[in-house]
Amino acid sequence: MKTFDYKIAGEPVTVKVPEDSHDLRAFRMWFETANRRGPIGLDTETTGLDIYAPGYRLRTVQFGDRATGWVIPWEVGGIYQEAALWALHAGKKFRIHNAPFDWAVLDRHAPGISIEMLAPKTIDTRLKAGLVDPRQPQEGGRGTALKPLMAWYVDPAAPDTQGDLTTVFRSLKLTKSTGWAGIDLWHPTYLLYAGLDPIFAARLDDCLDRELDMLSVRPRLIQYEHEIARICAIMQRTGMVLDVDYTRALDERLASEALMYEAAALRYGVTNVNAPAQLREALKAMGEEWQPDELTATGALKVDKAVLHRFADLDFQSGQPLKSRKPNPLAEAIIKSKRAGKWRSAYTGTFLETMDSDGRIHPFINSMQARTGRMSVTRPALQTLPSGDYMIRRALLAEEGHVMVSTDFSAVEMRVLAALADVKEMKRGFQHADSYPKDEYPDGFDIHMFTARLVKGAGATKADRKMFKGAGFGKVYGGGFKGVARQTGADPEDMRRTFAEYDRVFPEIKRKSNQWQRQALQTGMVHLSLTGRRLPLDRDRMYAIVNYACQSVARDCLGQSLITLEERGMLPYLRLPIHDEVLASVPERDATDIARTIQECMTFELKDVPITAEAEIGKRSWGSLYGADV
Repeated sequence: MKTFDYKIAGEPVTVKVPEDSHDLRAFRMWFETANRRGPIGLDTETTGLDIYAPGYRLRTVQFGDRATGWVIPWEVGGIYQEAALWALHAGKKFRIHNAPFDWAVLDRHAPGISIEMLAPKTIDTRLKAGLVDPRQPQEGGRGTALKPLMAWYVDPAAPDTQGDLTTVFRSLKLTKSTGWAGIDLWHPTYLLYAGLDPIFAARLDDCLDRELDMLSVRPRLIQYEHEIARICAIMQRTGMVLDVDYTRALDERLASEALMYEAAALRYGVTNVNAPAQLREALKAMGEEWQPDELTATGALKVDKAVLHRFADLDFQSGQPLKSRKPNPLAEAIIKSKRAGKWRSAYTGTFLETMDSDGRIHPFINSMQARTGRMSVTRPALQTLPSGDYMIRRALLAEEGHVMVSTDFSAVEMRVLAALADVKEMKRGFQHADSYPKDEYPDGFDIHMFTARLVKGAGATKADRKMFKGAGFGKVYGGGFKGVARQTGADPEDMRRTFAEYDRVFPEIKRKSNQWQRQALQTGMVHLSLTGRRLPLDRDRMYAIVNYACQSVARDCLGQSLITLEERGMLPYLRLPIHDEVLASVPERDATDIARTIQECMTFELKDVPITAEAEIGKRSWGSLYGADV
């Protein structure tokens, strides 16, 4: 038996690594006793992050309580795997930090172990920490990583064993990415690092329970987050079919485009499209002028995406021409070169690198990512795809004989805003949406045109609608009129007047924002959402409270919809939650019925405001919902 002694908060702990059958009997005896006492810490060590990629390996499985950690060397096989499997089946309750990762690892690489089996008996300390304080360290929070949380709650003086392990990687000429696979299984630092994690999870969970109780966080909210995490982990396991030939061809095309536009930029003296100083000087030489607010924190002229899009006369969000000025060719070349390079590294390259042996990709769905709880999809980051472009989405397919169905909430954040702030006129619009004449709203009720008509009358134009849409999103997302003007290409003074008109027709928004801010000042700069989620505020950005409140509740509308969808038997069809959209692969012959069911599950009322969704049936590729012909 290998044994490593350590101290946490001055208390001795031990990490044990069995080396033979006699040691494994000792492990089983410990486990049976610990299992009777209460939850057991659980963790895994693997060869990296790409769980479904060919060649990926599970190296160790770790169990622990507050005083003892056991590292079972799964990679050795035989009796060690048998012991780990026995414990995974026998365990009544496990404490795991970032459980969806370990669920997926064990589901994929441990025979007979599934997400469905592990999830009901899991306590995820990462989810609990996020409900206490969702902010990352750079935002003034504690973060949700295990080691910083341990330093905050348990032992600020404890050495960071991960730092020790990184030093070992370097000494072995390994990097952070190759070290996990390349380090010897029996290396003492590696084994100590592995064995401490389940002890950390056990100790951290006790601290988080006290904190959650002190903050009066409802147990139902904790359970709700665990349910959503499980649903997202199952969607991740299912993954999506990749059109490999299309993806490889697109990857090559993007590489050529990046080189072509880099060459175009070189004609204007820019040798590196990622060098701000070069871009700034070249654009100045071409006669471009910056607006007063387009400065960095150090006072330099910005050459960020918003500025480049303005110079190129392109809409910041959609990339479509604004036709408000002559496009700057250098700005166009920079945008297109960067886009091609980013799309290769973020999408096509990642698709090909991480796909499994069956030609599927498994994007990681973080069920509670942002400060507001909003979900994210990473590796690849599919939630960052441009809204109107099908090129990347065309690479992802429904199953053979299936079609893609996208069901999107209709203006969910505006509806949530109307409900939370009790915005009378806005609520009236949503509540009576079906009663408005078709000639006024040929494509269905539109809150932004409704707002424009409230202000401008029946003669409101599409240009008026665009202005009030910008103001509405400025209210929801916490942007001022100057920022919205920059992003939309509108005249700042026109946008200022539009914001003022918005406040006039919907005065409840400003009143509710002021009320929430006063309450937050009395409650330690924390806003409590409608669902009981704690949303910490920054004192210099109090205006963001409307954004946080709306985004958080909109996210919980999606979360509850996922739970309802599972209850209706839809989970096998679900593939991704993307912003306010749920993507599904459904049998073509049943597409209409299943799309109707998904739409029903995403339709309900929030404080007298109808939350509605619309399902769209495409062809086999996700891109078909955006204009692709497949």
